[in-house]
Amino acid sequence: MAPIPRLRDYNGPALLSYGFRPFFLLGSLYAGLAILAWVPAFYGELEFSTAFAPRDWHIHEMLYGYLPAIITGFLLTAVPNWTGRMPLQGRPLLALVLVWAAGRVAVTISDLIGWEAAALIDNAFLLLVGAAMAREIVKGRNWRNLKVLIALGFIVAGNILFHVEAHLLGVADYGTRLGIAAIMMLIMLIGGRIIPSFTRNWLARENPGRLPAPFGRFDVVSIVTAGVALLAWVAVPDHGLTGVALIAAGLLQVMRMARWAGERTWRDRLVLILHVAYMFVPLGFLLTGLASLGLLSAAGGIHAWTGGAMGVMTLAVMSRASLGHTGRALTANASVQVLYGLAVAAALARICAAIHPSWSDALLHAAGIAWAGAFVGFALAYWNVFTCPRVAA
Repeated sequence: MAPIPRLRDYNGPALLSYGFRPFFLLGSLYAGLAILAWVPAFYGELEFSTAFAPRDWHIHEMLYGYLPAIITGFLLTAVPNWTGRMPLQGRPLLALVLVWAAGRVAVTISDLIGWEAAALIDNAFLLLVGAAMAREIVKGRNWRNLKVLIALGFIVAGNILFHVEAHLLGVADYGTRLGIAAIMMLIMLIGGRIIPSFTRNWLARENPGRLPAPFGRFDVVSIVTAGVALLAWVAVPDHGLTGVALIAAGLLQVMRMARWAGERTWRDRLVLILHVAYMFVPLGFLLTGLASLGLLSAAGGIHAWTGGAMGVMTLAVMSRASLGHTGRALTANASVQVLYGLAVAAALARICAAIHPSWSDALLHAAGIAWAGAFVGFALAYWNVFTCPRVAA
């Protein structure tokens, strides 16, 4: 993302000067702390006053709590660049942050306030974000990014369905799959834009030679195939044709990645981690496809997408975007590289826990500790980045 246009003077707290600051900081803190709470809850050692089952509380707060915060921080930072319009700052931004925080509290105490009130408070955030994005895109006449609104619409629909399904059936399967599918489409759309772009920029400057292939028909085919496969997975996850479609989509995503010259970015960890994160996209398709064919547990592929593609990708994007938008050097220091390693290790441990149930207890604890270390560590490492003014050029 290019620097955000400064269209008005701002004299308030630096934390509220740009959308990425509060949402990246609070979102990453919440991601780490929520997992530290969920692991003992999963083993019956801790109870919440939530109307959700422990599994569904965990899924919801990662899928519809943490991830929307990071997506919002990204979009509030990107949309002004796309449209040339003024970024959200100050009190309006604070209000949006408070609505997000209220949703996290409401879901966690939903057994006390009622599932209807919790659903209303929780969905208010996503609806406000969607309305804000729609206004900016329409007023800025940035029609090509309307597809982002479509993905946001599916996330909202998935969240509403999640609440209703959990209340009526006691478990939220369709709401979970719809949310995962929508966010995976966002990763394939936005990741497919920024990863080759950042790779091309670095290679052209530092390592001349083969460059990423430009976006073309192959990318369109791979994304459309993935979209069809995901829709089939949402509707009929255990059908053989769904499994075949998912595996085909995964193979196309492998081929798509191979066109981005990621193996040539080893010396720039900020670029390399984007490619590493995206590797979990095809891995998730392949593992989920095998699960649809009855050959593996579904949890392995789901966690390749959620813990791997979503978790590692958000960490990678947050660390890079935060440096660039605060005037700091685009360099991943040793501590940040450790955080990347912890996030990847957490995803791999969680995938292996699903594939090897006999190892699950040790791997679940290892994954939880590594995940919490990565995201709480990120919040602490980037505290000054988020709370201090932009570095003068």
